[in-house]
Amino acid sequence: MSPLSRVFAVVAVLASLFPASVLAAAAATVEAVQAPAWRDRNGITVPLAAGMELKSGDVLRTGPGARAYVMLAEGSRVKLGEAAQLDIHTRSLRPEKFFRGALDILTGPFRFTTARLKKTLPRELAIRVGTATIGIRGTDLWGRADKDGDLVALLEGRIEITRAGQTTELAQPLTYYDAPRGQDATVKALDPEVFRKLARQTEILAGDGASRSNGKWRVLAAAAAGEEAALELYDRVRDAGFAARVKPRAAEGGGWRYDVLLAGFASADEAAVAAARLTAATGLKPSVVR
Repeated sequence: MSPLSRVFAVVAVLASLFPASVLAAAAATVEAVQAPAWRDRNGITVPLAAGMELKSGDVLRTGPGARAYVMLAEGSRVKLGEAAQLDIHTRSLRPEKFFRGALDILTGPFRFTTARLKKTLPRELAIRVGTATIGIRGTDLWGRADKDGDLVALLEGRIEITRAGQTTELAQPLTYYDAPRGQDATVKALDPEVFRKLARQTEILAGDGASRSNGKWRVLAAAAAGEEAALELYDRVRDAGFAARVKPRAAEGGGWRYDVLLAGFASADEAAVAAARLTAATGLKPSVVR
C-alpha cells in the first residue's frame, strides 16, 4: 500500500471508530448551494444549506443540475457539480490550524483550490477520486469520477496520484491524468477550451439560483392554514433536497398561517430560478418574496 493510500485508510478507520461530535471545531462549512443537495450524517439525511457546519463522517450528495461550495476549516475550497458525492474524514481537533484528513469523491465532478493566503499552514490531506488517491501540495485541480473512469486535471501547483500501486507526479499546469476503467492511466495535455467547458460543471454563476448565507431574498414554497399541513409541505420540500423552514405568521381574522420558505438568495432573479427548480422537483407553485 502506498503512503498516500495508508493516510487515507488510517483516517477513514479512525473516523469510523469515534463519533464526529468529539471534534472541537467544524471540519468545513457550506458556502453556497444550488439545490437539490443533501447531507447524510449518522443515518439521517437533511437538505444541504448555506452556512451549515460539517463534521468528520459527513457525506454530501448533489442532485440533477446541482452545485455546492464547501470551505474547509483551513481555508481551501471544494466545489461539487451535479450527481456528486463527497465524504469528509478528519481527526483534527483544530482543523483551522492543522487539517489532517481525507476527502473521498465517490462520483461526480469536483474542484479543489487551496487558499492562496494559507498555503503555508500545515496540512496532511489526501483526495481519493474513484480508484486514484491524490496527494495535495498547495494547488488548484479539477477532477471527475464516473462509470467510465477517473480524470484529474492539474491547473496549478503539484500533485502525486497513486493508482493500482503506481505513483505519477503532475507538475505541469494544464495536464491531466486519464484513468479509464480497467485500463492503464496516461498523462495528457489539457486544451484550455476543453477545460472551460469542464469547469462549468462545478461553477456557480450569477443567475444559477444558488443560495448563500447572506442572501436577503426568499422563495415562498407554499403556505398552510394548520401546523400539520405545513409540516407535510416542509417534509415534501426538504425530501426534494431544498433547505426549507417554517415561519408562522398571524392570519387576518385571527389564528395563524404557516409559510414554508427557502432563504438566502442574492436577488429576486436568483430566487426565481430556485423557485423554478423547486416546481420541477415538487410540482408546487412557489413565489418570490423579500
